[in-house]
Amino acid sequence: MPRVVVVGTGGTIAGSAPTAAQTTGYQAGALSVSQLLDAVPALGTVARIAGEQLASIDSKDMSLALWLQLSKRLDSLLASDEIDGAVITHGTDTLEETAYFLHLTLKSAKPVVLTAAMRPATALSADGPMNLLNAVSVAAAPVSHGRGVLVAFANRIHSARDVTKTSTFSIDAFDSPEAGPLGWVHDGRVEYGRRVEHRHTVATPFRLARSAAAPVTDAVLHDALEPLPMIGLVTSYAGASRVPVDAFVAAGAAGIIVAGTGSGSLHHDLQLALAEAVERGVIVVRASRVGSGHILRNGSAADDRLGFISAGTLSPYKARVLLMLALAAGMREFDVLQAAFDTF
Repeated sequence: MPRVVVVGTGGTIAGSAPTAAQTTGYQAGALSVSQLLDAVPALGTVARIAGEQLASIDSKDMSLALWLQLSKRLDSLLASDEIDGAVITHGTDTLEETAYFLHLTLKSAKPVVLTAAMRPATALSADGPMNLLNAVSVAAAPVSHGRGVLVAFANRIHSARDVTKTSTFSIDAFDSPEAGPLGWVHDGRVEYGRRVEHRHTVATPFRLARSAAAPVTDAVLHDALEPLPMIGLVTSYAGASRVPVDAFVAAGAAGIIVAGTGSGSLHHDLQLALAEAVERGVIVVRASRVGSGHILRNGSAADDRLGFISAGTLSPYKARVLLMLALAAGMREFDVLQAAFDTF
């Protein structure tokens, strides 16, 4: 049977509430990965399972340091001939960002699948157990090999690059706007309808050194943060202020992502502040707050004239992840950075 490791990071899928009728006000990450596995005996019919607890957090508190720790640990696990794939249990709030970070940094073609839940494990009709079973089914399927990092949620399989959370309460809370899901999983059957066109995992230049299964200590966190530059995120809106841009520049941010209105259009005052930031050496990437669509170069802003990079189809949050890694990899030139956003 395929051998799949399940890495726990906490989240609602491991959440606990005082009563079975309660789906809010619970403690995220209260249950261990061992408890999650024990609750789904059917996992043993799909794969040989190993569990590992990396963190027990609410994913709203996800950190860059934990991203680095997770990516390094997964690379180490996947390098072993004893492991055929991996599943990460995660909170829904920042799942799409973690998934995309791993999509760009992992150096294995073996399946890596994130899953989560919208209801805590103690709730009536908790969605976590089925999502976990489906995620292991996806990770164990040979057809999942080489497709980058995946998200299995509510019977659908999404690419880490495209997926986003679209509901605050629905158990079908994730979608891939414009592109659509890659495929589906149901009763153990895994089927794909398309492939990921953008480069990922083994085809990216974003490499992290492997690390052993060391606990996440304060010293490790401090060291892990050093390679990743500060990237700010600001939003355009009616009456937008330049204050957050100036604050990020003063704080030493290496780059700023701006979530523009519509097709990436920017309030005059905000655009002026961002143009001045570029003149001071800060990289500015223009995205949209809308949630779907494409940001065309020189569309709603004169990108070439102002020195702005277009995020293309990436959300502001994923654009931040890519810019952080691109700058850490030594990419500074305008054309090189624009090519990175077009490629990854």
